[in-house]
Amino acid sequence: MPKPNDNWDAYSKLVLKELETLGTNVSELKAHLSNIEREIAEIKARESRVKDLETWKSRIDEIVSPSQLKEMQDEVKDLKLYKTKAMTIFTVAQFLWAIAFALFKGVL
Repeated sequence: MPKPNDNWDAYSKLVLKELETLGTNVSELKAHLSNIEREIAEIKARESRVKDLETWKSRIDEIVSPSQLKEMQDEVKDLKLYKTKAMTIFTVAQFLWAIAFALFKGVL
């Protein structure tokens, strides 16, 4: 017949082994939880940057929309072309007036 002390020794070793296994599992869970917390922090940082970009975009959209910006670019191109044409016509007109003045001056 086994001694009660032998049963206690076997039971205590089993309990100790289970406690060690649980301790190992808790350590692994802590490490895994730490990784998850780090990933959550990264996601929150990205979310913050996305919110900042959304805020910036809404402020820009309040100032000018993309279609308005394209329209404004077209108007600036038209104005530059008009300026070039006007300066050319003005220069030609001045040249013609100079010639006309020179002819009248020489004739009179």
